[in-house]
Amino acid sequence: MHFFRNRGFELAYIDQHPDDGQGDPILLIHGFASNFGVNWVGPGWVADLRHAGYRVLAFDHLGHGRSQVSYDPGDYTPQKMVSDAMALLDHAGIERAHVFGYSMGARVSAFAALEEPARVATLILGGLGLGLVEGVGDWDPIAVALRADDPATVDTERGRMFRKFADTTKSDRLALAACIANSRVELTEADVARIAQPTLIGVGTKDDIAGSAQLLAGLMPNAEAFDIDGRDHMLSVGDRSFKKKVIEFLADHPL
Repeated sequence: MHFFRNRGFELAYIDQHPDDGQGDPILLIHGFASNFGVNWVGPGWVADLRHAGYRVLAFDHLGHGRSQVSYDPGDYTPQKMVSDAMALLDHAGIERAHVFGYSMGARVSAFAALEEPARVATLILGGLGLGLVEGVGDWDPIAVALRADDPATVDTERGRMFRKFADTTKSDRLALAACIANSRVELTEADVARIAQPTLIGVGTKDDIAGSAQLLAGLMPNAEAFDIDGRDHMLSVGDRSFKKKVIEFLADHPL
């Protein structure tokens, strides 16, 4: 693990090369309340992508994992998180990469494809479908759950799920509560219609957060949807069929 700086913050990252030292770069952007270890290393993504011949970069968002924290909601807009992602590419000397985000990381990845199109070669969105446009429901109870002194007082299912996840990942709950406030910015249908990069959208068939992968793909000029069979929002991350599809997609769209 290493660190780079952007916006005055120190952010943790990894940069893993394939065994032969070569390979197209892919930037992995994790989801809310997670970190690169939980989202990408633990489920085997880093190892599998390296084995497939890719240089794999991943970082911890501000307020997550080993990165510094901020309690200012203004520091957590998708645009500012895009700035962090591009700063990592700059730090690593990479002009252009595949970009793969999960959940909140998928939202950040979509913003990156729009704001830095020359740097995003292909786009992979996991755990986020039409919710990118229509929203992903009421997350205010999650902020309440994260701020609660006693988790036993949390009375919403989604609040309990994310409070448990945050506690499991040993996250700074107040930083995550600040992150929720501004990280859910939605794109319009016109916005996503301008995402021209080859795009793969993978959503679990039991995911009640992400929204339809098919409907989002239908709004985009060069996108395909993939159903992650039998998986919910949390379990889709490490699904073997999704990994196989992602690696096939990358092989079909080299830099």
